[in-house]
Amino acid sequence: MSDSTSGHESFADLFKDDTITQKQFSPGQKIQATVVDISQDSIFLDVGGKSEGFLERKELEDETGAVTVKAGDTLEVYFLSAAHNEMMFTTKIGGGSTSKAHLEEAYRSSIPLEGLVKKEIKGGFEITVAGNVRTFCPYSQMGLRRVADPEEYIGEHMLFKITKFSEGGRNIVLSRRIILEEEREEKRQELQKHLQEGMTVKGKITTIKDFGAFVDADGIEGLIPISEIGWSRTEDIREVLTEEQEVEVVILKLDWENDRFSFSLKQALPDPWQDIDKQFPAGSFHTGKVIRLAKFGAFVNLAAGIDGLIHISKLGGGRRINHPKEVVEEGQTVEVKIEETDAEQKRISLALAGDMTKEEAAEKEGADVRQYMQKQKQPAAPDSLGTLGEILKNKLQEKEQK
Repeated sequence: MSDSTSGHESFADLFKDDTITQKQFSPGQKIQATVVDISQDSIFLDVGGKSEGFLERKELEDETGAVTVKAGDTLEVYFLSAAHNEMMFTTKIGGGSTSKAHLEEAYRSSIPLEGLVKKEIKGGFEITVAGNVRTFCPYSQMGLRRVADPEEYIGEHMLFKITKFSEGGRNIVLSRRIILEEEREEKRQELQKHLQEGMTVKGKITTIKDFGAFVDADGIEGLIPISEIGWSRTEDIREVLTEEQEVEVVILKLDWENDRFSFSLKQALPDPWQDIDKQFPAGSFHTGKVIRLAKFGAFVNLAAGIDGLIHISKLGGGRRINHPKEVVEEGQTVEVKIEETDAEQKRISLALAGDMTKEEAAEKEGADVRQYMQKQKQPAAPDSLGTLGEILKNKLQEKEQK
């Protein structure tokens, strides 16, 4: 057994030693193994205790033929068979020549199988496995959701699991969806350890409905309700989002037990209500659009994500009205005065400019004049000058005196 040139036993030679006590594995059993040596054809594994095994080197070669692992790396492998004191493992049933017995074992033990998507046929795809074995994968089993263009799959090498093996291997049905679901579940368990409500995560829009948009966020899929799309009122989600669009969202709710998750897109955006007192100070005048009428008043959009309310009592010009539609209508542009802001509750109380008292109207007119004169780079008119008519009259008198 000793190697006269190296002075120690090679790992490959240990396979010939009948005295080594080998662990007992069941075909298809999945275990963690450590790479201990790599030869021209095989990768040798420590599979626990005093047991060793190997898998074919080509399973872990890249397109250039270079091995993608090194001694000391840990692999997840499946036990295939034992013969002549050698235990054969696999990470998957390879695309090369594989016996029907191994394919049947892959079916019974749920071992991944590598296949080449050959072409689209009725009901799904023809997949070539184990060199030249023709199998079938239905459309519904190619992914977690059906793609719009099946041609995307043609020519791709993918992992599958066998869901049906009959007629001695002449009738084999595959599923890629099972692989993807298992990967998603593993990732979901990891996410459950560190994801928390209130966190911001990246995601991709998967489906758009009238009531909201579904997003795959970091491996879990949930709903962005229409009310959480943006700070502004959203009428048509498709004008804001598109499928496959990448977004950042805030986690609103994580219900792992019922597999229900909800997210907010607007909470990941800057809050337009910050410094609202500076943007819309009390007493200032602004132009906005009536966006909604309610029995108690009219909502006016002042800026993106900023809506205020004109209470019905501020709409009648002193007279009692039964509904805001008697004075204003949706889509109408109106001029309003800011009466009060509440940044914490995100509320702004408005008054219709046309419903102001004479004193308020005079105050506004004086403010408009001062603003106009500032734009013209003239000295601001003092408050005592009064209305625009009085200002023009004074100017005319000054001219006549000259």
